[in-house]
Formats: sequence, structure tokens, C-alpha cells
Amino acid sequence: MKRRDFITLVGGATAWPLAARAQQPAMPVIGFLYPTSLDAEVDRLHAFRQGLRDTGYLEGQNVAIAYRFAHNQLERLPTLAADLVRQRVAVIVASGGPPVVLAAKAATTTIPIVFLIGDDPVKLGLVTSLAQPGGNLTGVNFFAVELAAKRLELLRELVPGATRVAVLVNPANAATTESTLREIQRAARAMGLQVQVSHASTGREIDAAFADFVRDRPDALFVGSGPLFTSRRAQLIQLAARYGLPAIYAGRQIAEDGGLMSYGASLTDAVRQVGAYAGRILKGTKPADMPVEQPTKFELVINAQTARIIGLEVPPTLLARADEVIE
Repeated sequence: MKRRDFITLVGGATAWPLAARAQQPAMPVIGFLYPTSLDAEVDRLHAFRQGLRDTGYLEGQNVAIAYRFAHNQLERLPTLAADLVRQRVAVIVASGGPPVVLAAKAATTTIPIVFLIGDDPVKLGLVTSLAQPGGNLTGVNFFAVELAAKRLELLRELVPGATRVAVLVNPANAATTESTLREIQRAARAMGLQVQVSHASTGREIDAAFADFVRDRPDALFVGSGPLFTSRRAQLIQLAARYGLPAIYAGRQIAEDGGLMSYGASLTDAVRQVGAYAGRILKGTKPADMPVEQPTKFELVINAQTARIIGLEVPPTLLARADEVIE
């Protein structure tokens, strides 16, 4: 073989794969819309990626994810959602409460949206029904609001002598807050409890709420659900411990980090299902044909170490029912 022929052959052999790769379809992109920050939700994102892997998708290999975080500035959500639509993502994952999902819904009627939400998606007008969503939205409802009364009952069992309970909610998440307060006030009347409602949508307002608790001296604290309180869990845990205030939270993540008690659906399972739904949509399933999933696993987590720190004796009957007791 002549030297010139050899160079031509090598050149052709190396050029062919490049040309073939250029003809391959572009990697699909998932838009991920969330109200807080990446640092605040590392565990949640890990579960989401696991759901994608369960359906054959691995970030960076055969799917890309465009992250959009509002950093607790909910007024930015419509702009972030519109940016994902302009990018022509294949599916939008909207997680973290009604403001996130509603922003995504307002931005597009054609791009599939998978939501993770704690309130009733039918009541919010997101889907026609749980069994037949009927549009471009589907997802997971993890019952944050529906379990509010149960959490209040558990808090009363934890502090049987309680007569006044402080309730901390985020007014920026208006739909969830309204539903939560309605459930709590109904349950409180049945139990003969007085409820003191405080609002906080920033770290500074959380500090102010606890200053009110010090002055008014409630017997226990009910912390509402939502990304704000999850992202501010270190602040909540520290303040509750400082003032010796028994508190219950919605997510086990807060109890694992030092909160006294949590009760709710397994958020890890819910987020993994959101990832699996996004993967199924990438494979061609239509959101309208995918029923809204609801949780089947609920977890009661008690941090016994925190109970000792604030001088609270947890009733043995409650400890016996806990799914996990953190020592």
C-alpha cells in the first residue's frame, strides 16, 4: 500500500464515526423547576435521578437536565418556567408546591409536566381526575395537606397536656397554607386545642415567629409542609431546641437532622416515582394516560436524642408505633 493511500484510509476511518455521531438525534432535555436551591435538596435530586435510571435514563449519557432554582423567590417561577419552554425541553418536572406547578402550567399547554405536590391536584385544577388526568400534566400527590390533622393528633399524643399549639405556615404558598389551616382548625376543635397561627416566608420571619412563641409560650409547635421549611430546617431545629419547644414536621429529613418528630408519606419514594414518570414520558407515554400516583408508605420518625435535650419523655405507646427512633 502506498503511503498516500494509507493516510487516506486512516483519515476516512476516523472521519466516519464523527459524521455518524453528528447524525444521531440530540439528547432529550428534562427541565427541573424548584422553588429553593440545589444545595437544599441533594437527597431529593438523588431520588429523582434514581427514578430516571429505573426507566433507562442516566443524566449526562442519554438525558440532560436543565435545572432552574428560584432560591425561595417565588415571583421568579413564571420567568424560570418560560425559560424552560423557550429551551424546548422534552418534559418539565415541577416540584415543591402549587406555585411551582401553576407557573409551569401557565407557561405551556403542550410540553408534558410531571408534578410533585402535597395538595389535591384536582381541587387545584391541575388534572381532570386522578385516574384520568386529561391534559399535559400528571405526577404524584404525597398527601402533605391531607395528613395535617393526623400530625396534630400525634403532636397531642406526644405532649398530652398541651392546650395551646403554635402553627407555623408559609403564606407565600397560599393554596397549601389555606388547606392546611382548615384541616388543623377542624382537628383542633375536636381535640379542644387552641391554635395560634404564625406566618413566615423568609428566614428572618421564622426568627420573628419564634420570638412570638417565646412571648406567648405555646405548649407545642406544628410546622407546615413545604420547601421553605425543609430548606430552613437547620434554623427551625436550632430554635425549637433553644426554647425547648416540642415540634412536629412533615418530612423525615428534618427529624433525621435533629427535629423532634415527623410524620408523612415517604418523600424519597414519591420523588423516585416522579423521575420514573419523566422517563416514561421520554419513551412516549402521554401524561393524559398516566394516573396521578398517591403514596402507600407513611413514616413516623422520632428523634429520641432531641427529646432528651429538651427534657421531654416520649410516651412508650408512641415510640412503639414509630417506624424509626433515632438515638
